[in-house]
Amino acid sequence: MSKPVISVEGLGKRYRLSHEKPHDNLRDSLTHGVRGLMRRLTAPGANARDSEEFWALQDVSFDVAQGDVVGIIGRNGAGKSTLLKILSRITEPTKGRATIRGRVASLLEVGTGFHPELSGRENIYLNGAILGMARVEITRKFDEIVAFAEVERFLDTQVKHYSSGMYVRLAFAVAAHLEPEILILDEVLAVGDADFQRKCLGKMNDVAHQSGRTVLFVSHNLASVQQLCDRVLVLRQGQLTYDANVASGIATYLAMGNQQAQALAGRQLGDELELVAFTVQPGAITTFDRAEAHLRLRARSNCTLHELCLLFLNGTGQRTALADLRTGQGTYVLAAGQTLDLRITLPRLAFVPGSYTAGFFIRANRHMQDYSGLQTLDILPRATPHNWAGYGAEYLGSVALEPQITATITA
Repeated sequence: MSKPVISVEGLGKRYRLSHEKPHDNLRDSLTHGVRGLMRRLTAPGANARDSEEFWALQDVSFDVAQGDVVGIIGRNGAGKSTLLKILSRITEPTKGRATIRGRVASLLEVGTGFHPELSGRENIYLNGAILGMARVEITRKFDEIVAFAEVERFLDTQVKHYSSGMYVRLAFAVAAHLEPEILILDEVLAVGDADFQRKCLGKMNDVAHQSGRTVLFVSHNLASVQQLCDRVLVLRQGQLTYDANVASGIATYLAMGNQQAQALAGRQLGDELELVAFTVQPGAITTFDRAEAHLRLRARSNCTLHELCLLFLNGTGQRTALADLRTGQGTYVLAAGQTLDLRITLPRLAFVPGSYTAGFFIRANRHMQDYSGLQTLDILPRATPHNWAGYGAEYLGSVALEPQITATITA
């Protein structure tokens, strides 16, 4: 059996967080600096009281074989970017080791690997040289890189004058076309416009599944992770909590968000009500799958719920759909201490793939408010023999339709 191209063993990264008091003027800052220097010289370690250790990664271990496409997901601060920086040799681990076998191209943030004083043309050759490519190899790919990045007019302009979108277009084009054996990508593609993101996903699909190269892909776009990746790593507070198939990994990640939604229990809704529980299960489904919601409210005083709706918003915060939660009587009348428990079934949720949030709207006595974004709901693409008429996700609207089709072809 061949050796893995990436081997991570017991990886840990520690940072020291400082807790120094802010200073209002230059004199105080200088005085504090001199005192700190004297303290370190006379009593090493004495300033430990002013700081604490923070482990961005702890005991992370995994292997990646050649040709694997691995998604890395987790909430903000989970350690994803720190892991990629260690694998890209940007920073050193505090403990453990990461072994890389092959030529690596990384795109971790806008402008990674570019020299701002050089032109786009010069940076293409610089990046190729860093990857160990001969000039003739870079020249062979040059026109393809420029065409993909769509920066022909600015090719001989210093990249410090590029917009963030132009930076990303050129950086991704270089990383993807100069044939690295391992491609490492962070969420930086989110800077690009919708058309370019779609081009990037198509190119990554070609790189991974046709060229047989290895890809590590960090993204909060779970539909893209499901589309591209064969396997997923889930990080939580610097630790690897899951390493296996994509569907189960996404469900594990979303369950973390559901736990946060449950932390809202006890939230006061005006003077009359208290939120006891709100959930939507499961946290990730495919288009037309069944979903179930649970809402429990407790009356703090006598009140009448005149309106109550389940809300869904899309990734841009626009209202996608609502469901009226009133029954035949039209209103709910609660006495102080009573609880309203609603179990809502949505047999076929007809949302197109994308990330949504769920919440509710309430009007009780004089209190009227939206409580949106309480929980994330990810709609994943349904397995079909073809794409949605060739359109990218940003053009699909919000609602999926199931037409009954009769097709006749005559001579």
